Amino acid sequence: MSTSEKHLPGQATTAQSAAVAAPKTVRFPSTYAVLLAITLVVWALTFVIPSGKYQLADGKPVAGSYQHIDNLRSFGAKLLDLFLAPVNGLYGMVNAESGHVGPYESGGMFGAIGVFFFVLAIGAFVNTTLRTGAIDAGIGRVAARFKQRGALLISIVMLLIAIGGSTFGMGEETLGFYAILIPLLLSLGYDRLTAVGVILVGSVVGNMNSTVNPFMTGAASAGANIPLGQGIGLRAVMFIVLTAVAVGYVLRYARRVKRDPSRSPVGISAGDALLAAACDQNLAPMTGAQKAVMACFAGTFVFMIFALVPWAQVIVAPDAASYPWQLDWYFPELTALFFLMALAIGLVGGLYGETLVAAMIGGIADFMGAALVILLARGITVIMHNAFITDTVLHSVESLIGGTASSVFSVVMMLVIMPLSFLVPSSSGLATLAMPVLAPMADFAGVGREVVVTAFQCAVGIVALVTPTSAIVMSGLALAKVSYSKYLLWVLPLLAVLLVIAALFLALAASLP
Repeated sequence: MSTSEKHLPGQATTAQSAAVAAPKTVRFPSTYAVLLAITLVVWALTFVIPSGKYQLADGKPVAGSYQHIDNLRSFGAKLLDLFLAPVNGLYGMVNAESGHVGPYESGGMFGAIGVFFFVLAIGAFVNTTLRTGAIDAGIGRVAARFKQRGALLISIVMLLIAIGGSTFGMGEETLGFYAILIPLLLSLGYDRLTAVGVILVGSVVGNMNSTVNPFMTGAASAGANIPLGQGIGLRAVMFIVLTAVAVGYVLRYARRVKRDPSRSPVGISAGDALLAAACDQNLAPMTGAQKAVMACFAGTFVFMIFALVPWAQVIVAPDAASYPWQLDWYFPELTALFFLMALAIGLVGGLYGETLVAAMIGGIADFMGAALVILLARGITVIMHNAFITDTVLHSVESLIGGTASSVFSVVMMLVIMPLSFLVPSSSGLATLAMPVLAPMADFAGVGREVVVTAFQCAVGIVALVTPTSAIVMSGLALAKVSYSKYLLWVLPLLAVLLVIAALFLALAASLP
């Protein structure tokens, strides 16, 4: 799913949406508060947990090579690590000899500056596209075109939303679709819960099976220190299968309600009937500029996938030399791509001068929360790294998973991450925080790190489907006027099916050579 700190205001602007009151929910600490608390706890633990190191081979820890070491860092030095944690989380450099991370070291980049700027570029790109009105107009035209073919309408719209979730983390952006789809689906004989299934479930399943989503796959791959395109084949297959299952589940429910409205757990009120009757208004056709914007929008993600996939390594062998035409892009090139395409889409969509600049800056501002979460989470890993306790934690886990079958390990990883996802509801924040610790465990189990990334995505997606701390879930239910309890009872069977299928995929992927 898209990170909970991503915010796109003004998505639901109709009278129906404005009239919906937010449900009363138990207040949960913000992601920032949770990360601050974790930072302080981890820093305190550096005085308790003994330091240690693994021997490395090709940059990966060697199982059984862990040794305790003396940590001679003073209290003042550790206090400075705490003070500089956010800075080091952004652009801290790791000293090749001592291993110390700091802003003035010379060596490789340890901070998350690449992911940080990539997220901001995505913000500029997405918000500029939204400002052109092309996305809302496109969904509206699809809905109008297939108005008399309800099953096809549900399938197409749900697939489009899932693709958005898989590619750029579409989540909060879907809140504006409730005002379009609810009247339309009511006029076709469905209920409000059907609209929730199409929009909310479509978005979550797409995010759960992210292919190049920067908030999920991007942050997790960066934390695991693997290319963004590694494992994309597995994720693409899972996207097809799990999206098909989710669409089938919603279609089955929709057909049942249409045949017998009394079987709807949310019912169809007199107001719903009036709303359905008023749904005959004609939507304005998409303009040529909006069609061109959508072509540029989709084309950008298609090119991104082409630029990311290690084609020679996928087609020939994992250690094969890259083809001459293979781009092997990473975050710096992708950041430049999305900033450039934000400009291009704005110009194509009729945004010029200050309007275009405002759209891009607005997108950067909206996504700044997600970017800050990433650097705060990376700052925590810097504290652990400088105190040499990361390997100690890994050593403790190594003793637990020793001898565990690779298929079992991959499923256990998913189950371990699920409660963490509830604690840290930001997918990018949790990925940046947890993956540097979880990914090396795959080395001990003889499993590719991309499997752990996929397990992470599955865990976050499963939790995102039901967590009451999610703005996407609770705001969507509020807009649809569906109670959380009724939604929970409806979605739990689907959650169980998705969990089982995801576990089977993970077990199979971990077992393959």
